[in-house]
Amino acid sequence: MPAPYVSLPPADHVLSPHTGWTRAHWETLADRQLEALVPYATPGYAQYRLPGRASSSGVVPDGLAGFARSFLLASFRIAGAQGDVDPRLVERYARGLTTGTDRDSGEAWPELTDLSRQMAEAAAISVGLHESRRWIWDRLDTGTRERVVDWLWGVVGRRTPDDHRRLHQVVTEQFLASVGAPYRQDDIDAGLDRLEDWYAGDGWYSDGEGRTFDHSNGWALHLYPLLWSRMTGGGGGGRGQVHRERLARFLTVHPRFFGGDGAPVHHGGSLTYRFATTAPVWLGALAGCTPLAPGLTRRLASGAVRHFVERGVPDERGLLPLGWYDTFLPVARAHSGPASPYWASTAFLGLLLPPEHPVWTARELPLPVEESDHCTALPAPGWLLHGTKHDGIVRLINHGSDRTSPSGPAEDDPHSSKFGYSTATAPEAAAHAWRRNVDGHIALVAPDGTASRRRAVVPLHCSGRTAASRQEGVLPGGEERFTIDTTSVLRGPWEIRVHRVLAPSGTTVREGGYAVAAPARPTAERGYGWALARTGDGLTSVVVALHGWDEDTGIAREAEANAFGPHSATPYLRCAAGHPGDGGVYVTLLALTRDSVHPQALRESVSCEVEGHEVRITFPEGDTVSV
Repeated sequence: MPAPYVSLPPADHVLSPHTGWTRAHWETLADRQLEALVPYATPGYAQYRLPGRASSSGVVPDGLAGFARSFLLASFRIAGAQGDVDPRLVERYARGLTTGTDRDSGEAWPELTDLSRQMAEAAAISVGLHESRRWIWDRLDTGTRERVVDWLWGVVGRRTPDDHRRLHQVVTEQFLASVGAPYRQDDIDAGLDRLEDWYAGDGWYSDGEGRTFDHSNGWALHLYPLLWSRMTGGGGGGRGQVHRERLARFLTVHPRFFGGDGAPVHHGGSLTYRFATTAPVWLGALAGCTPLAPGLTRRLASGAVRHFVERGVPDERGLLPLGWYDTFLPVARAHSGPASPYWASTAFLGLLLPPEHPVWTARELPLPVEESDHCTALPAPGWLLHGTKHDGIVRLINHGSDRTSPSGPAEDDPHSSKFGYSTATAPEAAAHAWRRNVDGHIALVAPDGTASRRRAVVPLHCSGRTAASRQEGVLPGGEERFTIDTTSVLRGPWEIRVHRVLAPSGTTVREGGYAVAAPARPTAERGYGWALARTGDGLTSVVVALHGWDEDTGIAREAEANAFGPHSATPYLRCAAGHPGDGGVYVTLLALTRDSVHPQALRESVSCEVEGHEVRITFPEGDTVSV
């Protein structure tokens, strides 16, 4: 049976001309996911032990995660229907709370300790209990409530990892406060105070110290503070208002991260959460702070979820596997278990809004990329976004985000350290491809084939259609450091990258374009100073040498390395590096498009002149950009 694997209500293209989806589609999808979990429940429903790779924590914590993350979805469904759901749904989760907190049940949840990963599940259970209070918490017997409080109290005073996970403690203790249980206000204040240290402006937070910017900005760093403010009963006072204002700023650009087919930009950590990328738009409506029209809110959210449903998520069993479309483990962290993808439950926050709310009754509006080409500079994370209406692709050019902590060793990651990401491509993320590290990267390659890494990214500039950054690194096995300064200039679907490379002698300079992937092997073409790879449906990645490169080009092919398909290919340019300290300049035109592309014509039509420290790029229309 081909995807989708969910039987949905008839489409309504009058109310929803772009997606056809209504609230009934969301309710049907929620019900299907919740029903699909039942065969994997333990007898007392305290755990859902799902198939798939186990996490590093073990079977019981994974089972707890299955309960907690799906309880989020159940709570939104129950509260959104004012309790008018199958009573067995309410009974399952009420019974699970009773069994999971009973140490003699054989299904007891693990105790919460310092740095415990299960604090995330405590936060999810706390949110679920708060939102479904009238139908679950208020109907639990006194003994069960006391045991739930005792278990949640395990977070009080505990040490947490110094990133978004500090906020797990905040929402859990705020729930305890809301039911009159013991808690520590100092823990709540300290977590929210620490969040202030990570705020970079314009609605953007780094996930901890450093410059780790990704989708966690929406599905965690904005989400938890506003869920906390809901729990306070008073909107969180001044703090709550600050967080609502910051979310509003973030939402002004968030729709630009989604392609015309509904796909979010494939970038950052925990991508197996998939349509959790839509959580902040519902949150803005729920908190009354969104700048988005109701029809745009629903179009974005419905489009993103529909995108995955049409590509087989949930799968034939009704489950969310570890991966992007189907199972693909490299998009998940090593500590992620089979229930980790159920953070996607946060995408269903919109069900808390009543059926008569404008987000459900207004006619859908188009996404930004469906209206026109757009280019957006985001100085806080150091990104450029450029979307093209004709093919619906949005591309993210990264000149400011990495996974390096100032207090730890420099790290890199295929989902965070590349130059280019998009709604139509994914990086080559499997271990064997990551060792080669060809796509989305300029590297110095040693004689043995070992490539340099892009670790600590230092942002230099980001405005208009240009952004720049610096990377410093060392070839594996060596001690000689080198510096690469890079400036990106955007022009429609094109990106011009200008590199100034201080390269050790005896190395090769190599630059790769976007990796394209598909069920069938992409075709490839090469010419003098250019290379391209094209999938069967016409998605094309091309690199064109404008300055500094010689005719040496290639195609790096991989198998089972990419979240978008088992066959993938990346075009690249390559040449010998200059002498030490000569400040070699390399200029590349990169394109990712579904349109026809003629690399030799681009090479002949876009000219490049280098004089000293200045590069002048002249486009076919005659206008010039200086870098």
